[in-house]
Amino acid sequence: MVKNTKEIMAKIQKETERWNMDNISRTVFYHRFYQQNSEIKWAFLASMVSRNAGWSMCDLQGEWFPKALNKKQLMNFFMTYERANWTIFEDAAPQLLLYEYCKKTNSSFLDLGQELEISSFILEEWETFFKSRNEERLMTALIINEQHVIEGPVMEHHTYAKEVFHSFFFTVQDWFHFSTVLFPTLEGELYGLSVSRFCHTKNRIVLGKKLAKLLFHPKYYPSFFRFASTTFPTGSRFDYESKMGKKREGPMLRQVYPIIQHHRGKKRDWYNRQALVKKMLENDVRLPPELALSDWYEKKRSEIRIAIEIENLLIKKSRN
Repeated sequence: MVKNTKEIMAKIQKETERWNMDNISRTVFYHRFYQQNSEIKWAFLASMVSRNAGWSMCDLQGEWFPKALNKKQLMNFFMTYERANWTIFEDAAPQLLLYEYCKKTNSSFLDLGQELEISSFILEEWETFFKSRNEERLMTALIINEQHVIEGPVMEHHTYAKEVFHSFFFTVQDWFHFSTVLFPTLEGELYGLSVSRFCHTKNRIVLGKKLAKLLFHPKYYPSFFRFASTTFPTGSRFDYESKMGKKREGPMLRQVYPIIQHHRGKKRDWYNRQALVKKMLENDVRLPPELALSDWYEKKRSEIRIAIEIENLLIKKSRN
């Protein structure tokens, strides 16, 4: 056991709090960590998914969504993204920082990890990684862990469940596959995948595994990495739409949202030795034949505008 455990834990906690300020800081942290520890592939995936969360947050303050949602609804949607983003980082960043420390000092991850309230599932997987160096398995394990981590505090939270996941707008978004994660390139091309029935943990995990397969596909990875390494995240879709020759439409995240002070609830270990969880570690996903989404993106952006206009018409009729 390391002698200065308390000092290490305090430093990890301080760094986690520092970088868990908002969506931008989280995205930057994940990407920088990956640049310094490229064997931890999940960090790059997390940075790209975090970018997508920022774009979705800023969309809420763009031209169209305020026409469909009132201020309370807009804030509930924002807080859902923000709380999920914050919760994942609050759980994952200490793991990444601890890994970096153990890597440099050849210390025991297991001994120190227990101090950080890391789930027994991912603790075992980190130990497996130190022995096997299986980068893909660890990435999948982190995907599984983080989706279970947000299940209670976000997906099952009474406010988010009622006001967001069971709302008309979320149903429409889910139905039309607007819940899409995009990976851009500097050439203005978009690649990505959609998820329907987002509320189901298994569906989110399958999406994560597919996104990982796409992100690290040898044909596309260099382009995605160049984009991420040269494009600072602002939270605005203009980050990639500028590469498509578009003019700025939506705001930048720090222009429209304050820093949210989150309160951490009691943390519990979600893992109960479920056989299904271990089965999810298998590399059992296939990518669809069509991954280029530039044309699809334009079509869906039009559809969401039409959906919002239809909703406005229905609301007006119901009032008359």
